[in-house]
Amino acid sequence: MGKTNYQGDEGFMCGIAGWTNLKENIINRDSIIRKMISTLTSRGPDAWDTYMSNNCLLGHRRLIVVDPEGGGQPMTRKIGDISYTIVYNGELYNTESVRKRLLGKGYNFKSYSDTEVLLLSYIEWGLGCLDKLNGIFAFAIWNTQKKELFMARDRLGVKPLFYANINNNMLFASEIKAILANPIVPPVLTNEGVMELFGLGPARALGSGIIKDIREIPPAHYLLYNEEGVKLKQYWQLESKPHTDDFNTTVNRVKELLVDAVERQLISDVPVCAFLSGGLDSSAISAVAAQKFKEDGKGSLNTYSIDYTDNNNYFKPSMFQPDADSSYIKLMREFIGSNHHFITTDTPQLIKALYEAVKANDLPGMADVDSSLYLFCKEVKEKSTVALSGECADEIFGGYPWFTREDLINSNTFPWSQAIKERKAILSSDYSKLPMVEYVNNHYQNTLKEVPRYEGDTIAEARIREIFYLNLKWFMITLLNRKDRMSMANGLEVRVPFADHWLVEYVWNIPWSMKYHENREKGLLRKALEDILPPEIINRKKSPYPKTHNPSYLKAVKNQLSTIIENKKSPLLQLINKDKIKDIIETDGKSFSKPWFGQLMTGPQLMAYLIQIDIWMREYKIKLQ
Repeated sequence: MGKTNYQGDEGFMCGIAGWTNLKENIINRDSIIRKMISTLTSRGPDAWDTYMSNNCLLGHRRLIVVDPEGGGQPMTRKIGDISYTIVYNGELYNTESVRKRLLGKGYNFKSYSDTEVLLLSYIEWGLGCLDKLNGIFAFAIWNTQKKELFMARDRLGVKPLFYANINNNMLFASEIKAILANPIVPPVLTNEGVMELFGLGPARALGSGIIKDIREIPPAHYLLYNEEGVKLKQYWQLESKPHTDDFNTTVNRVKELLVDAVERQLISDVPVCAFLSGGLDSSAISAVAAQKFKEDGKGSLNTYSIDYTDNNNYFKPSMFQPDADSSYIKLMREFIGSNHHFITTDTPQLIKALYEAVKANDLPGMADVDSSLYLFCKEVKEKSTVALSGECADEIFGGYPWFTREDLINSNTFPWSQAIKERKAILSSDYSKLPMVEYVNNHYQNTLKEVPRYEGDTIAEARIREIFYLNLKWFMITLLNRKDRMSMANGLEVRVPFADHWLVEYVWNIPWSMKYHENREKGLLRKALEDILPPEIINRKKSPYPKTHNPSYLKAVKNQLSTIIENKKSPLLQLINKDKIKDIIETDGKSFSKPWFGQLMTGPQLMAYLIQIDIWMREYKIKLQ
């Protein structure tokens, strides 16, 4: 058994796994729990340990972020005759305020860790502990006496938590690969999984693990497992109500909440850096972090950006990507005095990393948008262990074209994924009769039914509220999943201040007329940042995560996909219409006229997505049901 002597003060960016069976004694199955957590080594490369009892096995892999002495994980505390054991992946940003409340109730602490604060919070408040937490987390707590497992995930879904409930066995883990390491769960793809891959992918329905029997605890949910069965329940939901602050008060409050979120998320005893693209979101986080570094005497903030070999030679402005990043990055580097690192990636690396990205994600993902982020995080990890990133600002402040373009607002489907019929046409004859259009529409309509309504909304305001909700529950989750897997596969912890739930709750009810200040996407956020950022950044039109425009990439994915479809043993051939794919290859992707997903996944990325499906089916030995 591995021994751990460290307990971080402000969190664990780690991997967790467990196996509970209430009917059988599984204490001698330790080799399997070790195998499960060994698949999570990249999430926690620094140490590991296990907990074993008759009915529950727990495993933990750790990435050291803050390093005082303390207890290890799995952590056990006994109160009276009841013992509780926790495994936890996450970061609490209000540790000290919760600790003070617990001290006031008579609890004693053996360490300074937020793990112990979280465990004692559950012991004191039970399910109610979740209401007290500000942070990102996925954790499981085992009660030996009650034979009860409690699992929960943070409100916005920053940290992952998958599970499988099969024949009295409850398995859980930070990643799908750890669950598949247990022989109880075979890697089977059902017809529903096929419709997810081709109808929704790279997005996933909330709660779906694509593979048969594997589910994911949705954001803001907890799961209770005991002899009565499984109880899965939502513990937090946005509340729609009147916004009573005037515009100036709103601007100031947004600024306060954002600055507070960034500063709380800078706590670490290992090097902290920021991702900086020169866009509004990453620039705001970098500027606040750099100022805090100076105030605390920590010197210059390290910032990082990604680009591609010869990209400036081939970049062409588009509606989705109006300009390149480089000049804005240089402006911000000088403005905040950061120690900036330009990381450049070339086509052969991008192609090779499509494989690494699948292994990190356990599923096909966002093609080279994933693989480039994987390579980027790998380079950043050389000098830093914690990074801050600008995800989620577009979803909560309204930065995407589908918040402002009437045709996208009224598209009556997920506005970032409108090629449903074209997607279905790619499928082979064996799957062409699947009700994929209906399947996608059901997910869309069911999400709309969940939107917290406000009776004071006009029809137009109600529709914008729906668009915001769709983004929070679908598009944003896809990007958060991508960021977690690509970073943690390299042992890099990435924090996302815009996903702070205090900020999200406040912004949710701000009317669109304020968010769209001066008829600009994220107009309110721009106004709130006027005394933090230079005017060139405030006025820069939104530009998404940079992708390669080098024609060598298109050539490379065409060649690789051609090789795949000409190999009779390629598993992809079981799913796709070969003639349709040939046509896509021969037309450089132009025969698939719409973006596959979002703003970035066009022809070359569609081909790379199909390559990733083939890689996934090979590497995970996927069987079709």
